[in-house]
Amino acid sequence: MIGVFKRLKKKWGIESNFQFLLINLVFAITGSSIVFLRPLIFKVLGISPDWPFLLKAFLYILIVTPVYFTMLLICAFVFGQFRFFWNFELQLFRRFEGLKSYFGGRGGNFRNTR
Repeated sequence: MIGVFKRLKKKWGIESNFQFLLINLVFAITGSSIVFLRPLIFKVLGISPDWPFLLKAFLYILIVTPVYFTMLLICAFVFGQFRFFWNFELQLFRRFEGLKSYFGGRGGNFRNTR
């Protein structure tokens, strides 16, 4: 188990066990918060439990995912880990960009390249 922690610390470029703890705390708080916020978000938008599952799943991804990433940055700011999570999200979005070229879209960066 300790080897997993060491590999994550190396991968994330952190040295302090305290920073590792804070990063995991931010992930835990944000994930738990989304679990409690999703029903509220769906209720405000009028999405009822009797809607088809696939439609609710699609709307969950479309609506709740951006809320999660925003909350992740807010929580990271509170715990002093904003820079780590900003870089983490940028790296994640670059991977999504790679999927765009995999599925037949134009590769490159997010800017409109002409």
